[in-house]
Amino acid sequence: MEKVFTNTTFDQLNIDERVLQGVREAGFTACTPVQEKVLPLALAGKNIAAQSQTGTGKTATFLITLFHRLLTNGKMEAKKHPRALILAPTRELVVQINEEAKALGAHTGITCRAIFGGVDYEKQREALRSQTIDVVIATPGRLIDYLKQRVLNLKKIEALVIDEADRMFDLGFLPDLRFILRRCSPYDRRQSLLFSATLSLRVMELAYEHLDINESIVITPGKLAAEKVQQCLYHIGKDEKMALFFGLLARENPERALVFSNTKRMAEILVAYLKTNGYRAEALTGDVPQKKRLSILRRFKEKEIQVLVATDVASRGLHIDNVTHVFNYDLPQDPEDYVHRIGRTARVGATGKSISLASEDDAFYLEPIETLVGKIPVEWVEDSDLQTDIKSPPRRRRPTGEHAGRGRGGGRRQSTDSRRSSGGKRSSRRPGGKKTAAKSGGRTAGADGKQPAAGN
Repeated sequence: MEKVFTNTTFDQLNIDERVLQGVREAGFTACTPVQEKVLPLALAGKNIAAQSQTGTGKTATFLITLFHRLLTNGKMEAKKHPRALILAPTRELVVQINEEAKALGAHTGITCRAIFGGVDYEKQREALRSQTIDVVIATPGRLIDYLKQRVLNLKKIEALVIDEADRMFDLGFLPDLRFILRRCSPYDRRQSLLFSATLSLRVMELAYEHLDINESIVITPGKLAAEKVQQCLYHIGKDEKMALFFGLLARENPERALVFSNTKRMAEILVAYLKTNGYRAEALTGDVPQKKRLSILRRFKEKEIQVLVATDVASRGLHIDNVTHVFNYDLPQDPEDYVHRIGRTARVGATGKSISLASEDDAFYLEPIETLVGKIPVEWVEDSDLQTDIKSPPRRRRPTGEHAGRGRGGGRRQSTDSRRSSGGKRSSRRPGGKKTAAKSGGRTAGADGKQPAAGN
């Protein structure tokens, strides 16, 4: 089993004392395996691509490297130009990196600025124009906007960090990345670092092409899921999935749980049921305004929210301490997203539990997931695991007046939930008949007997 911490301490490494002071105040003493292997090379100026399990200290690794490099290289003459750039795929991750940078760099005098969409555009632009900023931490989209307006000049950056590199090098991000990289300093005049929980061959090809990578470091190859996550899988008919989810939620009674669905619609349905049944729950999806996103994350960290239901926008890079349970209400379509989802628990040595529900709608995603992470232990569904007294959320009122009843054909349309629930399949009975994946009599999730489909 991989050790969570090694015998190497930060004090043993050649790190500037001003950076070490922030490291100590953050409570870090011993290095994780990825820090032990990467930091000596990174501090020496090597270009590195590093893969490690989620939650093993990658963010602290590149921040320590970056701060040490900027301090030991001295100040640039043109202070208005940033000296380093950190790219991340999501706004939440940018905010989180910025917060950790403030802690670790508290005694360095290095100024950092987070740049991302969803907040005041003019305020960010004015800050970039008028303030001395050493490190820009950004999402690609908003950064490109400012580059096109010539608000920023990246030609003199001394260090480039790409976090969650597999997602950043996804086909959708590739044109943006190339646009940004062409406007950075030449690769032989800066240090380049890539960090991610997964690094594919496609990512490495692009890394060698654009970043002149010297070293590739892989921690625990072929074993991507965190070892201290207790994983389990339930096979269940889609009409029984809500009943099983609430039964497991009641049995586990998590202190802080993350629930993942594949769609915004399903996330909203789950939150409505959770709130109706007395759980403090909120949804984190792609269309939630940025200020509300940050508020939801803050409340979740402060335990004001017990259950956070999210699409994969929240599954990468976010560090929230003491997430005890991760529920995959829907299996992810991308097997690498499974790694990132369950990595939200059992971070940096903690323990946690991942519970996945597979129905006929998403069971075909299971094979590629298990090819990546190995066989997931299967649990048989007990009768007692199914909670059948779930309260249904209030129905939305139908419109009245002149606009009422103008649907297609003038008739009343059957709801998607009702149409899909009517044809749901049941999971097969275990030999012996003592434990079943679903009772053949057909249990329902809500008082009205209607169960939303998982893929809705």
